[in-house]
Amino acid sequence: MKRITSLVELLAFAKEVGPKKIAVALAEDPDVMEAVENARKEGVADAFLVGDADKLKKVTDPMGIDLSNYQVVDVKGGQGEIGIEAVKLVSSGKADILMKGMISTANFLRGVLNKEVGLRSGGTLSHVYLHQVKGYDRVFFICDPAFNIAPDFQTKVNLINNTVNLAHAFGIDTPKVAALAAVEVVNQDMPCTIDAAALTQMNRRGQIKGCVIDGPLALDNAISEESAKHKGIVSEVAGKADILHVPDIEAGNMLAKAIVYFADNKTAGLVLGAKAPVVLTSRSDSPETKLLSIASAVVLAAYQSK
Repeated sequence: MKRITSLVELLAFAKEVGPKKIAVALAEDPDVMEAVENARKEGVADAFLVGDADKLKKVTDPMGIDLSNYQVVDVKGGQGEIGIEAVKLVSSGKADILMKGMISTANFLRGVLNKEVGLRSGGTLSHVYLHQVKGYDRVFFICDPAFNIAPDFQTKVNLINNTVNLAHAFGIDTPKVAALAAVEVVNQDMPCTIDAAALTQMNRRGQIKGCVIDGPLALDNAISEESAKHKGIVSEVAGKADILHVPDIEAGNMLAKAIVYFADNKTAGLVLGAKAPVVLTSRSDSPETKLLSIASAVVLAAYQSK
């Protein structure tokens, strides 16, 4: 398939491989329903709307959204029950994608991790932000800015594997992974530089496949060929990175939010490592970000179903 180089191209491709069915946990929110309605109109996704049908109607009626276009699953219970019902739709195969609506993250994830009906795969759950930034010819994948607080070394390997799989779904055959740190040299007083070097060596030995890893690399060296050249760094990855692997949640979260608020960008977010794609966005995310997150999940679901 053609490499997706922007989130605008992503939406177009999602139309080609969609529609997929999403299960929205607690859809009673205007921004969530705007994104879901746009996804339906674009032919990207259809939806089960799980929650209190009466409250949902109070949200959709002023928006002019016709609920007859959806399958409404009326659940009058608490958020925990709503989360479980949404997850069941995915684990039973009725839906392809799970999406967080106005449900709390804690209740949402309890459903995902439920031992009886959840979406555990036996692997590591991780989060990725996808960014299209003006002036760059590719989509950046940041892992992990939201889930794993201080990942140990094996978890870092798993985060990279999760994100590489998503990059493959975007048509990037051999994504370039920058193992980020504050500096581009190994420093024993900075453990993340040692991890970055070990990840690079594992990749060279074929222990991490499907990508090219280099590190430690500082952010400027990872995304700017001019900066890498100025510092004399010779690397397949330097200046050309697709995946920005951060050492911990603080670095990832600040990097992702800096892009959102300081740059001309489009953004999407997904949870990886479950049995099905999971759309988990912030309540402050725009309807466009939610729509692009749905589109990302649709592309991943189509790739995984091959």
